[in-house]
Amino acid sequence: MLRAGFAALAQNETAEEAALHTSTLAVFLIMPGQQPISVCIIVENLPVPFDRRVWQEACALRDAGYRVSVISPRRGEFQSSYERREGIEIYRHSLWEASSPLGYLVEYIWALAAELRLTVKVYRRSRFRILHACNPPDTIFLIGRLFSPLGVRFIFDHHDLNPELYEAKFGRKSGLLYRLLRLAERLTYRAAAVAIATNDSYREIAIERGSMPPERVFVVRSSPDMLKIQQRPPQPELKGGKRFLVVYLGVMGPQEGLDLLLQSIICFQKRRQTDDTHFVLIGAGSELSRLRRLALETGLGSRVHFTGRIPDEEVAAYLSTADVCVAPDPMNPMNDKSTMNKILEYMAYSRPVVLFDLTEGHRAAGDAALYARPNDPADFAEKIIQLLDCDALRQQLGEAGRQRIQEQLSWEVQKQELLRAYEKALEG
Repeated sequence: MLRAGFAALAQNETAEEAALHTSTLAVFLIMPGQQPISVCIIVENLPVPFDRRVWQEACALRDAGYRVSVISPRRGEFQSSYERREGIEIYRHSLWEASSPLGYLVEYIWALAAELRLTVKVYRRSRFRILHACNPPDTIFLIGRLFSPLGVRFIFDHHDLNPELYEAKFGRKSGLLYRLLRLAERLTYRAAAVAIATNDSYREIAIERGSMPPERVFVVRSSPDMLKIQQRPPQPELKGGKRFLVVYLGVMGPQEGLDLLLQSIICFQKRRQTDDTHFVLIGAGSELSRLRRLALETGLGSRVHFTGRIPDEEVAAYLSTADVCVAPDPMNPMNDKSTMNKILEYMAYSRPVVLFDLTEGHRAAGDAALYARPNDPADFAEKIIQLLDCDALRQQLGEAGRQRIQEQLSWEVQKQELLRAYEKALEG
């Protein structure tokens, strides 16, 4: 009965997909016992391969001999409902994006239904043994529970602290939705054979809040792939005719502290009193238009340039040219426990970093950064000035950052923990 229900849910296949299904079944019949272990990864937050962490994980598993399928939303340039890319099968669904607490509830229900339909389709084709769920949200455990009777192991890949994210967005730790988020997190950990944490703080949460056995929690950090980092000669024209270039790279959202960054640039301008520094903010998001208006209203129009989203080649050129890179994420319960990918990206390009002194930010950057007092734009500006005034300090921090990435935080190091997590999930 369960399999009949799965078949009914997965009937809507394109001709290309049906052909792949048929060939897959044929291979199972012809080569019994010789097929690689199949896994299905579900990510709702970003499309694949745009989501760098998920794509790195998928490629690492493929290289280790697993057959990998990924379910993700359609967004931006990634609109096809199915494609096979570099040996990885990608299934995509439409996603309705919300901006209010009630809207998020509707979004999660919509996405869960779409993910279930595609998971059934993937299972029919690959008989996957591991279902790997990347949050947010913490609802995918429901699909994991459904497939558990079939011997499928559930891995929880913890990308975001959803209760803390809710608190950061809406300023409260109460209400029905907040309680549901806490419950969903607990139930997700309870369903997981193995949990993957992005840093030590998340690992502590898995053990303490999620009651996971320590030996079943693995830290797999989001890291730049050093094989793909192409540091280039500086391009002085990117400095806008100024002596120095300060770069921000990341999402333009309400939690990223970009208001604090603009305030720090105002403090910088008052303190330095020389127009020798160009600020470039790279990225897109819901706050981009407002931030552009705010920069004009506060007289920063000539100092600050918003690029929007730009190709990777241009990002590499800016990071190779920058004198200082900044991460203005403010202190709050979410940011303090989260590792910001942009910090690691800066370090991979040998750039010195200025950030607020947050727990996981400090653990990630180590001696590659200067740390400002949390949420203090004036001190943030002072740290930028300190770096711009000392060539030797900039070089020292930049070299320390790249060495730290290469020796401790590179993806080549992190993917070994991912493979250990999979071995653990498959035990018994």
